[in-house]
Amino acid sequence: MTPRSESSGSHPKKTAGEKIPEQPTAAQQKSAAKKTAVPKQAAAKKTAAAKKAAAKKTTSAQSPATKAVAKKAAPAKTAAAKKATPAKTAAAKKAVAKKAAPAKATAAKSTAKKVAATKTAAKKTATKKATATKAAAKKATTAKAAATRATAAKPPAKRAPAKKAATGKAPAKKATPVQTVPPEMEVAVSPAVGAADRDRLLGGTHHDPHSVLGAHPVPGGVAFRAFRPYALSVTVVADEVRAELQDDGEGFFSGLLPLREVPEYRLLVEYEGTVLDTEDAYRFLPTLGDLDLHLIGEGRHEELWTALGAHPTIHEGVTGTRFSVWAPNARGVRVAGTFNFWDGTGHAMRSLGSSGVWELFLPDIGEGELYKFEITRHDGSKTLRADPMARRTEVPPATSSVITSSRYEWGDAEWLDRRAQTPAHEAPFSVYEVHLASWRPGLTYRQLADQLPGYVKNLGFTHVELMPVAEHPFGGSWGYQVTGFYAPTARLGTPDDFRYLVDALHRAGIGVLMDWVPAHFPRDDWALAEFDGRPLYEHEDPLRAAHPDWGTLEFDFGRREVRNFLVSNALYWCEEFHIDGLRVDAVASMLYLDYSREAGQWTPNEHGGRENLDAVAFLQEMNATVYRRVPGVVTIAEESTAWDGVTRATHHEGPSGFGGLGFGLKWNMGWMHDSLQYMSHEPVHRKYHHHEMTFSMVYAYSENYVLPISHDEVVHGKRSLVSKMPGDWWQQRAGHRAYLGFMWAHPGKQLLFMGQEFAQGAEWSEAHGPDWWLLDPGYGAEPDHRGVRDLVRDLNTVYRATPALWRLDTDPAGFEWIVGDAADDNVLAFLRLDPEGTPILAVSNFAPVIRQDYRLGVPEDVPAWHEAVNTDAARYGGSDVTNLDPVKPEAQPWHGRPASIRLTLPPLSTVWLCPA
Repeated sequence: MTPRSESSGSHPKKTAGEKIPEQPTAAQQKSAAKKTAVPKQAAAKKTAAAKKAAAKKTTSAQSPATKAVAKKAAPAKTAAAKKATPAKTAAAKKAVAKKAAPAKATAAKSTAKKVAATKTAAKKTATKKATATKAAAKKATTAKAAATRATAAKPPAKRAPAKKAATGKAPAKKATPVQTVPPEMEVAVSPAVGAADRDRLLGGTHHDPHSVLGAHPVPGGVAFRAFRPYALSVTVVADEVRAELQDDGEGFFSGLLPLREVPEYRLLVEYEGTVLDTEDAYRFLPTLGDLDLHLIGEGRHEELWTALGAHPTIHEGVTGTRFSVWAPNARGVRVAGTFNFWDGTGHAMRSLGSSGVWELFLPDIGEGELYKFEITRHDGSKTLRADPMARRTEVPPATSSVITSSRYEWGDAEWLDRRAQTPAHEAPFSVYEVHLASWRPGLTYRQLADQLPGYVKNLGFTHVELMPVAEHPFGGSWGYQVTGFYAPTARLGTPDDFRYLVDALHRAGIGVLMDWVPAHFPRDDWALAEFDGRPLYEHEDPLRAAHPDWGTLEFDFGRREVRNFLVSNALYWCEEFHIDGLRVDAVASMLYLDYSREAGQWTPNEHGGRENLDAVAFLQEMNATVYRRVPGVVTIAEESTAWDGVTRATHHEGPSGFGGLGFGLKWNMGWMHDSLQYMSHEPVHRKYHHHEMTFSMVYAYSENYVLPISHDEVVHGKRSLVSKMPGDWWQQRAGHRAYLGFMWAHPGKQLLFMGQEFAQGAEWSEAHGPDWWLLDPGYGAEPDHRGVRDLVRDLNTVYRATPALWRLDTDPAGFEWIVGDAADDNVLAFLRLDPEGTPILAVSNFAPVIRQDYRLGVPEDVPAWHEAVNTDAARYGGSDVTNLDPVKPEAQPWHGRPASIRLTLPPLSTVWLCPA
């Protein structure tokens, strides 16, 4: 090693009292080493110096030769001879050293009585690593580093005691300062990376690079090894030690320092045109503990996002980013990114036991850097994958993951406390469904936060439901083909920007629901599909893995790590982003093995049935975990079949033998389909389809229902809600308004997709969003559309103020038919009641005619009724047929009740009447 330190200590050419001259610079030393220059004081004896260097290599057979052996042998041996004959010339000193260098231990004993110079050399040889030989060994095994630099790091011990023990002589030269060689350094080894490890590191198949690279105690000192492709040199810096490592080729560097223990050190890595001062990534302990690995292996790590992925952190006092990924079938994993020019060769990760987790801490890497995992498959091929746990991504179509951390400070504590006070099915719950990217095209999360909360609050909705926010590569999927399950889409901003939007909605008193898609994922070769070279997130059976409808892959719900990935993901959105509810998409496709499959395309379960028992267990676990950890959150199932117990508790077994799935609410797809089918008929034909409006009450209390008019009903040729209505423009708007009034009064919560609140005539398109221009005062038909929106506002206002419309949504005691069989009249009438028995009367006339003095039976204990809502009012764009005065009951029994009232029913309308 080339000496660099100017501190006190032994010097090969100076006595203890002499002043040490200034040492040459690193650049000068390196240049000299490359030329294999001999010291100037030995210039006249080049032949002798060469012989001496060869002899010293013989005595240090276990140490690798360095580029500067010939150069460094001479001063070291001169120091050995100097103590016996300090006045001798350089040539004489070299002659003495030449005799001592090749001597063996036995030869040293036989020549113990030779002349002083020869005796000194023999004694040094007998002690196995005495002054000259020890210096040569050090220089031979450490790349271009000086013995004086190594001794500068630690105070030199007296060499006299070792000398005495070796020779048995009286300490005649006791005053001479001599170093003691630590026992663990007596037999030096080669610090270079072995051939097998080199091949595995170069090929990206090394499972434990930390056992090879970095600093490791070895016989003879501490071996330093670095793998820095494209580097010109690597220098170790530890306190006052500065040692340039030997270049072993192909990016490998190594050196042996005569140290007792591994020091804290840094690396100076020289590349063309620059020098990088950095920590060594391979000197750190793992960033994941045994508990994390145990929970991951058990599939019970409920905060998986805190363990896996990329996390800026301070590890062992050093700032950097820890990377970890689950890839149990990989032969090797490396990190590639902008910080290494997308070449992961030098950043191999280590495998943490049998967990299947690979981990690496990279110092000096921080937020904003792009990265992916380079995975070596079982067949040796490589694939570059986005992080499944990435919490931020590039803006599509770019696919890289982005290192991120949150600094957002929430301001919604009051909302979070309040939301847990009342269960969702016993509270007002009116939902406005939004596709964020197209609601106001071009707006970011923060810009949406300035507009969306105010708009939703003005219309009186209690919640918004966001179509999938998780990252997805294809905008035309509307977010339902997810690749970044832990990252809000970067199209609209950063994760903290999305937090800002949620916070703004909460501060406006608006709950936030989010569509969540755990049923399937796309086949993109940079995402989850065959992530580590084999089926991992998807089922290993191709028939089970392939989703027949969407060309995607279904998750393997039977694998505990996959269930953990999804359960933790549900918690992640609720805890990290304060989401108030998850609407789980495509539940039916998860529950049935034969979903959209023909005979022979599916395999029955262990009981011979078609139920997907793994999916059932997953949904139960997800719901139970979310409700346990996040009070006030609601889960909602989009489930289109008659599966028993979707909203029943998981520990309550039903007739089918299953416990409930544990959801809080379920979309009532049957009501939606039947009622829209009824409304699409011409009024003259509706009497033949009257049952389509009444059948829902047969099963209304079998689950906790939401009545959805969602995005699915206004796309792909299904037409918008107002366009489903028959008749001219006036009749279409009247039917639209009457239907909304019926929907808000029907048992169950309600959901309305954006654009339908103002009767948009066109289908929704994610490319341009709602037709806001319909509300422009300069547009001639603007009052027609604004009137429908005003109705929605009033429906929500009365709804929220009337507990009878929501308090007993899931209790049969909250509903009573007045007349459900007036098919010829196209009339439906019913009561909704609160727990105290206070009623509200809802009457719908789905015929385009006015019905004067229409008699309805009512409770006798209500002295008078007044209109709370009339969808035919002029301000909504109707014909303004109303009942202005309170309506008093008459003592005439009707519809099985002791009293009755007479009403004027407007055409194509719904009227709500409350006790006056």
